Amino acid sequence: MPYITTRDDEQIFFYDWGSGPPVVFIHGWPLNADAWHDQMKAVVDNGFKAIAHDRRGHGRSSQPYDGYDFDTFADDLNDLLTALDLRNVTLVAHSMGGGELARYIGRHGTSRISKAVLLSAVPPLMLKTADNPEGTPQEVFDKIKKGILTERSQFWHDSADGFFGANRPGNKVTQGNKDAFWLMAMAENIQAGVACVDAFSATDFTEDLRKFDIPTLIVHGDDDQVVPIAASGDKSAKIIQNSTYKVYQGGSHGIALVPGDKEKFNADLLDFLRS
Repeated sequence: MPYITTRDDEQIFFYDWGSGPPVVFIHGWPLNADAWHDQMKAVVDNGFKAIAHDRRGHGRSSQPYDGYDFDTFADDLNDLLTALDLRNVTLVAHSMGGGELARYIGRHGTSRISKAVLLSAVPPLMLKTADNPEGTPQEVFDKIKKGILTERSQFWHDSADGFFGANRPGNKVTQGNKDAFWLMAMAENIQAGVACVDAFSATDFTEDLRKFDIPTLIVHGDDDQVVPIAASGDKSAKIIQNSTYKVYQGGSHGIALVPGDKEKFNADLLDFLRS
């Protein structure tokens, strides 16, 4: 299996499929690159190169005890793009991965990047503060960490419903969606699980978003129970100058995996890549 070695000697697993203009997929928490298989196949079958990596602490990548902050994640992404010498890249990021994308641009610029896609992404800031009243209260994140530390296998089973919107009437979520979520979540180490909660909840990406100087597609479901739209997609669309904002009515956090929304997102992604 292919790996690159980071500047601090960690191993990052990645998929590299097809040929053509490169599209690099950045997964959400607590998933890994396998979450992007449908989108990777779609872009490869339409003349693009698809790459997706497992974040450190997740899936098949190195499992260190520390280093779970967005500066480190962004530098890992930079190591990947540099090692593969990728240019004219479209970055596509889901959820926590949106923070990784934003911080990458904040730290490394857009010399290698031509476009960006933020899907159900956490920027600009998830945590509720005096300046961010639409955010999520700290006690919600404390409860998530407690669930992981108490019995993470059961916690991930229980979390899948809200992630995909399986608790909503008329949903199209499959048992396979929920099983895949659990399997990927269990491949994340427990320390990465709790440390990433602190990172994605409290990191402010506002200044990173202001450095976006490339066309950006923002997609968010208006029924996202994990990253509520008012504190994320709505605000990012106002900060990023050259952005297109698509709101999926009734869309959950797991848009790229749920039947119906998945096909819609794939079509929107391909349209954006061709534009």
